[in-house]
Amino acid sequence: MSLVSEIPTADPSLVAEHYAKRLGFETDCSDVYQSMTSGNVDFVLLDVRGPAMYQEKHIPAAINLPHGKMTARKMVEWPDDTLFVVYCAGPHCNGTDKAAWRLGTLGKRVKVMIGGMTGWADEGYPFEKG
Repeated sequence: MSLVSEIPTADPSLVAEHYAKRLGFETDCSDVYQSMTSGNVDFVLLDVRGPAMYQEKHIPAAINLPHGKMTARKMVEWPDDTLFVVYCAGPHCNGTDKAAWRLGTLGKRVKVMIGGMTGWADEGYPFEKG
């Protein structure tokens, strides 16, 4: 028996349930990019890094809103049913987790874009400056 099969696999229905839940919390750079380039953008993309890093470079169409600035007063700028997609520097950064937590506590719909800036660069997608 290999190290892979040493622990039995989960029931397929549990696998489907697990990943459906997981995909409810996250999206990836490819899905965001494809949505943006197809013109099918039904979310607001938030760069949750600091303003200096955002000015240096960011994902096109992203709005800079660090998690500490996500307040009830600020978030009323968008309709209640808005889906927010948040990203930060990359897998080494927990800014997206803090932003998702904050938005969740404010009753907002949110997904984390896994990979962040690092994942976006790895995919070869363009950035904007300023």
